[in-house]
Amino acid sequence: MAIADELEPLIRTVPDFPKSGIQFRDITTLLASGPGLARTVDALADHARQAPVDAVAGMEARGFIFGTALAIALGVGFIPLRKAGKLPVATIGEDYALEYGTARLELDPTLITPGMRVLMADDLLATGGTAAAGAKLLRRAGAEVDRALFVIDLPELGGGQVLAEAGVTATALISYQGH
Repeated sequence: MAIADELEPLIRTVPDFPKSGIQFRDITTLLASGPGLARTVDALADHARQAPVDAVAGMEARGFIFGTALAIALGVGFIPLRKAGKLPVATIGEDYALEYGTARLELDPTLITPGMRVLMADDLLATGGTAAAGAKLLRRAGAEVDRALFVIDLPELGGGQVLAEAGVTATALISYQGH
C-alpha cells in the first residue's frame, strides 16, 4: 500500500476553514495516531536517507513536530527556525510575504557550521513562502540546503515551483488537489 493511501484516512478535512472555499487539512488526527505518526516519520526518514544530512531544520510550529522526530530517526540534530522574538540570543532573520502582510523567521546562526547539510521539514507545503525564507536564512548562516520534506503538498498553490526556483527540491508524502 502506498504511503499516501495509509496516511490520508488519518488526516481530517475541515471544509470552509479558515474561510469559505478552503479545505483545511488537519493533521492533529494524524498526530494523535501512534501508528500513523510513526509511519509518517519512517516514510520521511526513508526520503531523507537518499542523501547525506547533518541536521534537520523545522519551521515553527508544526515543522518542530516532524522535524524533531525526523532528526531523531536520522541521528542528527534539530535546528529550530523560530517566529520573530522567540529566541533569547542574537539572531539573524528573514522576512517573507503572507497573504495579508509579512512574517519573519529567525535563527541562532551559531547552530550552523559552514557547509552543514541541512534538510528542511514541515507539515504542509502551500505557497512555499515560509520554506523559501527558511532556506535563504539557513544559507545566510552557512548551511547547504537543497531538499525539503513535507507531509502534505497542495500543488495548485505553487509552493513546489517556488522552492525549485530557490534551488530546493520538495518532496511530500501526500498531495491534495485544491486548497
